[in-house]
Amino acid sequence: MVQDPAFRAVVIDLQSTENLDSTTLGCLARLSIRVKKLNQRVPTLICDSDNLKRVLSSMGFQDVFMIVDLEAYAALSLPALPEGIELPAGTDLAMESTRARVIAAHKELMTMNELNAETFKDLVTALEQEECEQQAVERADVSQLKV
Repeated sequence: MVQDPAFRAVVIDLQSTENLDSTTLGCLARLSIRVKKLNQRVPTLICDSDNLKRVLSSMGFQDVFMIVDLEAYAALSLPALPEGIELPAGTDLAMESTRARVIAAHKELMTMNELNAETFKDLVTALEQEECEQQAVERADVSQLKV
């Protein structure tokens, strides 16, 4: 998406969203940082849920997104949201790829503020240790195949 020459902005519609897990939050943070590097503008999050707004605020998202409700979005005179978009079904990712994405997402959250850094430090350390152990097992398996 961001490599498309016609790329201009990102609007994420969270109107039907009740909750976001930390991996999703990390991926959103990474997206925002990448978009801002490209066009010096932060993406927009449309969010009508007060509970979700509190979560986003506690994680520091007001610094990397413009967070608005649908009414405020409409007042911005931006293009209307497309109707009935069908998202492609998720694909199964290899465990290593999934773990790497989770680690990267949480590391991004940790850079946003001190509370996030403390909150996710142990999780990232544990996932990185698990990744190292898995790689060691895979190297041992490959070594045994060569014998």
